Amino acid sequence: MSKYNDLYTYIRKQITDGQIKNGAKLPSVRKAGALFGVSRTTVQNAYFALAADGFIISEPQSGYYVSYHKAKQSLNKSEKEKNTPEYDFKSGSADRESFEFDLWRRYMKSALRHDDRLLTYSEPQGEEDLRNALSDYIREKRNVTASPDRIVIGAGVQSLLGILCSLIDKKSTASFPDRSFIQGASLFEDYGFDVRYRYKDAKIIYVSPSHMNARGDIMPNKRRIDLVSYSAKNGSLVIEDDYESDFQYNSVPVPSLYALAGGENVVYLGSFSKLLLPSIRISFMVLTEELAEKYSENINRYNQTAGKTEQIALCQYIRDNHLKAQIRKIRRFYTAKAKAFAALLSKEFPDSEVEISENALQIIFTHRFCKNPKIFEKHGIAVLIEKCENDTVTLILNTGAVPQNRFNDAVEALKKAIL
Repeated sequence: MSKYNDLYTYIRKQITDGQIKNGAKLPSVRKAGALFGVSRTTVQNAYFALAADGFIISEPQSGYYVSYHKAKQSLNKSEKEKNTPEYDFKSGSADRESFEFDLWRRYMKSALRHDDRLLTYSEPQGEEDLRNALSDYIREKRNVTASPDRIVIGAGVQSLLGILCSLIDKKSTASFPDRSFIQGASLFEDYGFDVRYRYKDAKIIYVSPSHMNARGDIMPNKRRIDLVSYSAKNGSLVIEDDYESDFQYNSVPVPSLYALAGGENVVYLGSFSKLLLPSIRISFMVLTEELAEKYSENINRYNQTAGKTEQIALCQYIRDNHLKAQIRKIRRFYTAKAKAFAALLSKEFPDSEVEISENALQIIFTHRFCKNPKIFEKHGIAVLIEKCENDTVTLILNTGAVPQNRFNDAVEALKKAIL
């Protein structure tokens, strides 16, 4: 096969696969010859053939441009739009009104003025000033007393769990509350742990006391005390994911497992994805004294995954007390949304059971239902189906990502799907 035909086939595949987008400029004949190690004549012949077949066009005094409007690309775009739910009750994404973007922009702009700091990589453990701010914050909010040298910052809880897995015995058994904790359980399995879904006899016990399950149940204080006692007696390490602890609106505040255990055998995890925005990927982990020492000895094995600019911005944001104000705001905002939608459901579905979760963020909705559960997707609804049996369906609805001005439309879509 000729060289020009090989080049023609290669470029055509790049275009039809979408690797070279419609309207993109191809390298000049001279540059393409150098890139592919062929003569200019070979490139010219390949370009002529591509133009003749409608894949590219020649613009005088400018060069060659992709002109192939492939059906596959249009189909992918159409499928993507089709698969994007109109009413997302499942993802837990943020509501635009829950966050002051202008305020955060000011802190990001301020962080970008730290020219000298931004010329270097972030510290593996996280920026020291942010760890200091977090140390004060968690002591005041959750009675978690830990010095900054025991705090590790990362981009999301999963990246921190990867560090934790590297610090503990791989032969251990690890338990998770249920199979909905997919990412955490999969990560531990990847690191060679024996993953179970009951904590008896497990050496690693992963729990999320403020969001125990998809319903948003909160772990009672007695059960917390029992778990701390059990772990101390059996030498187990508890990983406390304190997700959504700031949303305990309808219940009496309960202490963290870390505080109950005095930090002896509990690793505490915190995140800002729900408090601020999911895209602000900053989480933190408080290690036990033993694990902190082991981490310090091996610190050069780790890189910081959270952005340095965002760490600088978040530090000052916390120090200026904006985080406290944000917590108060979103607690009122999201719980008001859940109550409003629950009231609307009760009105439009008088024969249903409507319950608001303990953390006041989820709505548990039960109604008679005799259809295929895929009907929700067909009506543009993304929802977690807890149970669908005996002509009854139980849905868990999180209203966070659905704007309040779309509530009526969302209920109408639910009516079409269910009734």
